[in-house]
Amino acid sequence: MDLLSTLVDKGLRRELPTREEALAVLATSDDELLDVVAAAGRVRRQWFGRRVKLNYLVNLKSGLCPEDCSYCSQRLGSEAGILKYSWLKPEEASRAAAAGVAGGAKRVCLVASGRGPTDRDVDRVSRTIEAIKDENEGVEVCACLGLLSDGQAQRLRSAGADAYNHNLNTSEATYGDITTTHTYADRVETVRQAQGAGLSACSGLIAGMGESDEDLVDVVFALRQLDPDSVPVNFLIPFEGTPLAKEWNLTPQRCLRILAMVRFVCPDVEVRLAGGREVHLRSMQPLALHLVNSIFLGDYLTSEGQAGQADLDMIADAGFEVEGADTTTLPGHRAAAGAGAGCGEHDDSVACGGCGGGAEAGGGCAPCGGPAVAVEASAGVPPKEQAAAASARTDLVAVRRRGAGTDLAPNA
Repeated sequence: MDLLSTLVDKGLRRELPTREEALAVLATSDDELLDVVAAAGRVRRQWFGRRVKLNYLVNLKSGLCPEDCSYCSQRLGSEAGILKYSWLKPEEASRAAAAGVAGGAKRVCLVASGRGPTDRDVDRVSRTIEAIKDENEGVEVCACLGLLSDGQAQRLRSAGADAYNHNLNTSEATYGDITTTHTYADRVETVRQAQGAGLSACSGLIAGMGESDEDLVDVVFALRQLDPDSVPVNFLIPFEGTPLAKEWNLTPQRCLRILAMVRFVCPDVEVRLAGGREVHLRSMQPLALHLVNSIFLGDYLTSEGQAGQADLDMIADAGFEVEGADTTTLPGHRAAAGAGAGCGEHDDSVACGGCGGGAEAGGGCAPCGGPAVAVEASAGVPPKEQAAAASARTDLVAVRRRGAGTDLAPNA
């Protein structure tokens, strides 16, 4: 296909595709899917070889969130039967992190539900970061705490944090349909604060909330402009007891097309396969490794993931290798630029702002509270994907009952 040849050439040159080209990737047929994966895989291998970075989540504080993010099992008013607990002690969080590091994770992501941290919370997380770094030499620590106030990003950086996660989640045009208690601009501002403090920015999206192809392209182009180092791609986990519980709009094929589009738009960035991969990609997860260069190991914030050993076996069986702690994840030209270097040119016209946005769709670290207005079911979703709802695999959505906040060993 001329389209794919053009996109590969642009990806190898780190050149931004056109919106029409990005939309065309999402519109490709299932018969063309392997060609799309192979093309995006060339771009992935150019910048990351066959390495897969492992990340591990520690949910520092579960549930009890005052924000109203429709996708989130921790939101105010959620009836999802998730674990609920207040802040883990630094030594508890450090023990949880150690399990992930022992499994091969080189980055630990510390997540806390809520609108944003108080100064006391920042002190608490700072002690946790120090405890983790004392026990695990060379480990990267990413914080995901919600909306940041002035000076908080600098304090986290001084405590040893390497990165900060705050997802845009969906397009600016539809953001108000997903969350009413903060704005899209709030989210971008927090990412900018993290970048300004010298933290590596991590910001991504959630697919499967009823958005259109245009919405997906809008948010990925906004991320390219925002310029994060890491772009986690979540697929909605439709938790019972949340406003989006009936949104089953994804097929494995659509998930792969979305990941390919993200890779073409952000060719030299750490694209991370995040929450929902087991639910929606299922047996096609290994194909996604040709598109992404980073995954989460084991469980997520409020839901169970694939067993940690199964993740490692999948990576090896697919012909990839776990990225070592002594390997720099980003390509040389980006690593040399330092924290905050992103997947494209800076564009200061992008708005800024707000609340966490978790590394797991359906269990985020973002704010949540008040009456949510969910995106209209199947709005703009291609007909062939709407059929997925008829065969929704609700049996694949399992609430996490082990690891952080419990007395049971974590899944790592």
